[in-house]
Amino acid sequence: MADSNSGSWTEELSGRERVRHVVELLDEPTPVQEIANRADVSRTTADDELQRLQSDDWVTETTVDGTKAYDLNPVRMLFDEVTGLIEAHSRDELEGQLTELKQEQEALATEYDAGSLDEFRKQLADGKFSAAELRERRNVIATWEAINTELGLVKHALQLYDDVIELSSPRTDSPSTLA
Repeated sequence: MADSNSGSWTEELSGRERVRHVVELLDEPTPVQEIANRADVSRTTADDELQRLQSDDWVTETTVDGTKAYDLNPVRMLFDEVTGLIEAHSRDELEGQLTELKQEQEALATEYDAGSLDEFRKQLADGKFSAAELRERRNVIATWEAINTELGLVKHALQLYDDVIELSSPRTDSPSTLA
C-alpha cells in the first residue's frame, strides 16, 4: 500500500485482514495480483483468502483480460444494505425515508418536466444544451439514479422488515442447551 502509514497497516492487521479490507473497497472486478499489491501480501495469501471469501459468498470469481479476478458479490451486498437499514431504523423511520425520497424524485420530475429518469435522459439526447447545461443535467442524472437506488433499498427493507426482525430476535421459546 503506497501510504505513509503503511508500516502501521501491516503491523496492525494480518495479511488476510488486509485482503478483506481491500475487497470491501472494490468497485469493479479486480485481478488477484492487484488485490495482493493493495493489501501488501503475497499473491498466494491473497488468492487463498479470496477463495475463502468466495466460498462464504462475499466475492465472485471472474476474469479481467484473461486473468483471474474477484468482485464483491452483488446479492450479498444487497442483503447487507437492506439488513443494515432494518437494523438502523424503525419501520416508521423507513416509511418516512420512503416519503422523503419520493418527494425528491417528484421534485426532479417537476423541475425538469420529465416523468421518469428515462424520459429525462431522452430530453438530454434530443435537446440542444450548452456545455454548462449538459454538466448540470449529468449531475441531475446522478442524483436521480442515487434516489432510485435508495428508493429500491428502502422498499426492500420495508418488504422484509418483519421477517428480518423476527429472524434476528433471540428465541425465548426454545429450551436452553446450557445447564
